[in-house]
Amino acid sequence: MKSKTEVILIITNILAWLAVAGFIIKAGAILISYGVSIGNPEGAKNLYMGMNLYNLMQFDFWHYTGAVLQMILILGTEAYTAFLVTKVLSKIKIANPFTVEISKILEKISYFILAVWAMAMFYNAHMQWLAKQVPGLQENLFSEESLFIAGVVFVFAQIFKKGVELQSENELTV
Repeated sequence: MKSKTEVILIITNILAWLAVAGFIIKAGAILISYGVSIGNPEGAKNLYMGMNLYNLMQFDFWHYTGAVLQMILILGTEAYTAFLVTKVLSKIKIANPFTVEISKILEKISYFILAVWAMAMFYNAHMQWLAKQVPGLQENLFSEESLFIAGVVFVFAQIFKKGVELQSENELTV
């Protein structure tokens, strides 16, 4: 029989896989909509779930392309980060949770979340600047809480790293 913690890890792993799929689907939908909007500029009015970048496309095609590529890059990085979470959740063992591999993956996750935050800040600044240039531009800003999350995950990675050290010292003394 599985413990309550193991069941929670399994459920969390399933949710992380759903997040991976969701980010990939969203990035793919935006990419396909972008491709359609190149041939039919009216497609930019409803790029993805009501996202209207038609005015930006009319203002400058390259700014439009840059904004779409930034969104896809951010979503792709978020998908990869969620994939790393699935790796942690599938590799972690309750009997022996502190391993070097888990610690390294957690640290990698924190760096990717930090990268998402930096890309989102750049995207938001770019869109706010463009909103001053393009009348009626829908900004579609990314959220900014990633910096806090990156810090929390980095702290957990350091705790795991220390746990690995203590565990290896404990094994040497036995």
